[in-house]
Amino acid sequence: MSQGRTISSEAQSEELQLDRALRPQRLDDLIGQDRVRENLRILIAAAKGRQEPLEHTLFYGPPGLGKTTLAHIIANEMGANIRITSGPSIERAGDLAAILSNLHEKEVLFIDECHRLGKTVEEILYPAMEDFALDLVIGQGPGARSVRLSLPHCHRCALASRAN
Repeated sequence: MSQGRTISSEAQSEELQLDRALRPQRLDDLIGQDRVRENLRILIAAAKGRQEPLEHTLFYGPPGLGKTTLAHIIANEMGANIRITSGPSIERAGDLAAILSNLHEKEVLFIDECHRLGKTVEEILYPAMEDFALDLVIGQGPGARSVRLSLPHCHRCALASRAN
């Protein structure tokens, strides 16, 4: 029988600090992925030149290629904070609505394993990314109604996500 690791909050904090120390912070610090680095460099420079957020970006590939690192680098290069979540942790449309409505200007949202989002959550995410609004259905059956919530801060955030 395997036992899970028990990690104290102090050990988790040390692990997080080590992760930050080892993870490249800028495109110039990243080794390899030359084509990806150059494409991102152009996209970031163009967005900064227009004084706009970076467009939505999707990273894909097997584990270990640096997708999460690239999301951190994008946030650093854009001078933005990063918020990280994972597809499996967003179980309901309300979970996604809470995340999106709490984003602030110049924040990057990174959804790890976005291919594992449920269909109902995907149906909320795509309009949010395209129209910067949330279309929510309240209630069920004939009494259900649709409500559209504007995401005022979301026009300043880039949504970066990944799939394996």
